[in-house]
Amino acid sequence: MCQVDEEYDSLLEQKSLPAVSKKCMKCKEATAALLIRVGDAFCRVCFKEYFIHKFRAMLGKNRVIFPKEKVLLAVSGGPASSCMLAQVQEGLSRDAPKKLRFLPGVIYIDEAGVCGQTPEEREKAAVQLENIFRMTGFPYHIVPLEQIFTLPESVLESVCSREQVGSSYKAAVDQHIRTELIWAHEEPPLEESQDAVAQLSLQASTYKPEHTLALEELFSSLKTLTAKQDMLNTLRQHLILHTARIHGYSKVMMGDSCTRLAIKVLTNVSLGRGAALAADTAFSDSRYGDVVMLRPMREYSSKEIGFYNRLFEVQSVFIPGLDTKAANKASIQRLTESFVVKLQADFPSTVSTVYRTSEKLHTACPPQSSTTEPAPKCLLCLCALDTKITDDASAFRATLLSKKLSRGPLEEKKHSDAGCCQGKEQACRDGGCCSTSRVPAATDLKSLLCYSCRLTIKDLTAVDSLPPYITSEAEKRQRRAAMKKEIGEFLLEDDE
Repeated sequence: MCQVDEEYDSLLEQKSLPAVSKKCMKCKEATAALLIRVGDAFCRVCFKEYFIHKFRAMLGKNRVIFPKEKVLLAVSGGPASSCMLAQVQEGLSRDAPKKLRFLPGVIYIDEAGVCGQTPEEREKAAVQLENIFRMTGFPYHIVPLEQIFTLPESVLESVCSREQVGSSYKAAVDQHIRTELIWAHEEPPLEESQDAVAQLSLQASTYKPEHTLALEELFSSLKTLTAKQDMLNTLRQHLILHTARIHGYSKVMMGDSCTRLAIKVLTNVSLGRGAALAADTAFSDSRYGDVVMLRPMREYSSKEIGFYNRLFEVQSVFIPGLDTKAANKASIQRLTESFVVKLQADFPSTVSTVYRTSEKLHTACPPQSSTTEPAPKCLLCLCALDTKITDDASAFRATLLSKKLSRGPLEEKKHSDAGCCQGKEQACRDGGCCSTSRVPAATDLKSLLCYSCRLTIKDLTAVDSLPPYITSEAEKRQRRAAMKKEIGEFLLEDDE
């Protein structure tokens, strides 16, 4: 057995700390200016080349962005998204050796309405970001979170992906090169300057005071910080998706770094989002159909991004969030982040190991039905429903059985009688459970949600505080399901 008083200092090898004065590992000549990992020392020039090459290699390897395609950059003001904006700006400059060919735009979701900021702090942060966006010359959109109460219900509808010009990426690039050669010999078409487009594309903060009150009521009705952060992420995605559609953007770039994705992997597993893990962490997320979410910063660690921003003066704006100054155990997201960051400090390969594991994940394809009807998707996150499981031995079935057995006799009777008119025809005609014109009850949302979103709605004390576009889409889906059930015996299958 180990002895407490034994000394192992003489037996253990003393590890020599890496010195910054060593030579650059790439050029072998200049003195290293920074150390990314043990043995990975770079000088200033080589680090910039390495950083830029990794970004463009990520885009070139996947080949999902076509020439002249409109791409929306989701910028939150943080280091990762600000660095992504700087990389796109660098790639579109005239001096770039391999110039990017897409047309970028910028979007910022103003979440100050739920983060406890004063109007003065909110306006100050918006002005700082607006100044950064103006310097890029890209069209930009500043969208307040309160606009979720003005979104149409079509945001949650499944949209088929658009057909790209050309049969492949190579055909689209060839067409772009031929067009540039024609413009080189002829006068190019008149286009608006980037500054004018930026001014015209600025979306005014059009929201009413009642929208602010409704937003505060929605987040105050969520009991836990875990549910608040999950709901905020969902609503933010809906706003970005709607803005991309109305302005003609077919791709959206998110600023998720390698460290952030490693945290998201463990967080999603803890929240029951294992079925959607591949879509939430992959480079390309096509769950929305016509708009594809991309994560070009997924190969960079937060340390690399911090070094790059500091060395090359990339501007970022600190904006307090929901979990700012919160305790480590305040939410599952916060606890997971603290765990990963502390473990990474002692074991430098932690983030890389978790991230590489997520790269091997793939979304399980649902079984193909004989009908042409698309697979059902979650009402909130728009991922494939993981609750439509027919296997009785699944973990989800076991969870439902445990929940059912944990109810008392009175609660079980009340639960079974809640959705039945008990033979009262008048109650049915006046809007009971058999009426097709009634408003869906709060518990009816569960059939439209995945397992993780069910847990979020479970922490919501007032379901009526949800934005109108969510409740409207829920009513439409429920009416459609009820109608299909009524006429189900008259429908013919394809093989018939």
